[in-house]
Amino acid sequence: MCRFADDCSSVCISFLIDRKAQCSKINAERIDIMQQTQNTVIHETNLPGIKLFSRGKVRDIYAVGEDKLLIVATDRISAFDVVLEAGIPDKGRVLTQLSCFWFDRFKDLVPTHFLTANLADYPKELQAFANQLEGRSMLVKRTRPFPIECVVRGYLAGSGWKEYRENGTVCGIRLPGGLLESSRLDEPIFTPATKSQTGHDENISFEETVARIGRGAAEKLRDLSIRLYAEARQYAEERGIIIADTKFEWGQIGDEIVLIDEVLTPDSSRFWPKDGYAPGKSQPSFDKQYVRDYLESIHWNKVPPPPPLPPEVIEKTSQKYRDAYRLLTGKALDS
Repeated sequence: MCRFADDCSSVCISFLIDRKAQCSKINAERIDIMQQTQNTVIHETNLPGIKLFSRGKVRDIYAVGEDKLLIVATDRISAFDVVLEAGIPDKGRVLTQLSCFWFDRFKDLVPTHFLTANLADYPKELQAFANQLEGRSMLVKRTRPFPIECVVRGYLAGSGWKEYRENGTVCGIRLPGGLLESSRLDEPIFTPATKSQTGHDENISFEETVARIGRGAAEKLRDLSIRLYAEARQYAEERGIIIADTKFEWGQIGDEIVLIDEVLTPDSSRFWPKDGYAPGKSQPSFDKQYVRDYLESIHWNKVPPPPPLPPEVIEKTSQKYRDAYRLLTGKALDS
């Protein structure tokens, strides 16, 4: 898709499970538990007796009965569509707990699939896996997801900036002349894309979105996505973060459209510090861009196997995720 969204001693214990991997970029199912200071890094979960529904670049999803899913955000990190070997401490906890924050904030605006992130409210068969689930998982209603990434852009950045310089457009949408890199757009724009679990998502036009899911649904997803983005952007700016762009995912329960997946996290959004923001250049960010920049600096060819990340890159990236959570919620992670 048009991309929008990028000396610590340790003891690593790896549990290898002798069966075919569910994730195409991980060669064996495993749970890697790495002790780094007081943080536990979960690279992959293993819940014996619980049916694995799917495994993506970051999330492990399990079926809970016929109508619920357990979504677990691991500490995996991908760059350039390759899952890296190192995990990022606290990354999964930030993704889950920040999503929970937004689900709660938006609960009076839109229906959501969120049920609970309180382990005590989980079915008993899940509570035995507290060491893998606590703080990084949530129980949700099962929905029929729309096959569309609902991307909303409020600033000119990344590949959008590249396209604008070449054609004066972003994902095919004509913009005014004279904009600079990182310029704020007068109005947020909706740039849908197809969903992909393993590779690049692909941009599609609004009319193609209509062809895929119908005009009524397409207009509803567009309007809801822009509304939530506008609400979140104003909230975040008051707390020192610019949300340059983000992507939402939506599903259906019966005829009702509900907000699903992760919401306004450093993985699904481009977060910039408001302090020091100035158009005309790229901005520092609270996400994995630091990892991407490192990999670019060593001229990795972006083909597996990926190079290892130095400890300082891992810790700096972890700190950026924690900072985003603290600024947006007003509290430290798990405080």
